[in-house]
Amino acid sequence: MRIIAGEFRGRQLLAPEGDTTRPITDRVKQSVFDILSPRIEGAVIYDLFAGTGSLGLECLSRACQSAVFFESDRSALSRLRKNIASLKVADRATIVSADLFEWFTKASLPDRRADLVFLDSPYRFLNERPVDLRNLAKILAGTHLSPTGLLIFRHDANDSLELPNFDVTDTRDYGSMRVDFLTANAI
Repeated sequence: MRIIAGEFRGRQLLAPEGDTTRPITDRVKQSVFDILSPRIEGAVIYDLFAGTGSLGLECLSRACQSAVFFESDRSALSRLRKNIASLKVADRATIVSADLFEWFTKASLPDRRADLVFLDSPYRFLNERPVDLRNLAKILAGTHLSPTGLLIFRHDANDSLELPNFDVTDTRDYGSMRVDFLTANAI
């Protein structure tokens, strides 16, 4: 795993241990960031189910204003903290280690809404926790995503989950993986 562009281009990141996270391949990450590049500079980023932080750290390398990483797995958290420290971006990175479904339910309104939200939940959540994911989408659309913001949802290509209050604007398939780009619709 590495940063593919920007200030930290080529820097290696600590990879996850075991199978608790699914790192995104460089090819897919390059394709997704080719689409997102005009939106990143100065943006506020949420990296949900961040794992070791590959997506949010890529945004920090490309001059986003700040990134909030949501991760509760201890092993992934340890590596996420080390990756943030190795790039010396702690001043622009915030880690939320609480259960994100609970955190968003109780969270107060942010000072500035997110411009980009990466929703990269474990694939099993589409079957095990679809109601939680739908509720999370409602909260994001209502109070945490900027009106011009974009939700990037990575999931198994064979699975689908309609997220309330969002419209799919683009879909890309990469083998068995699908990436949906969604905007909040009028609530």
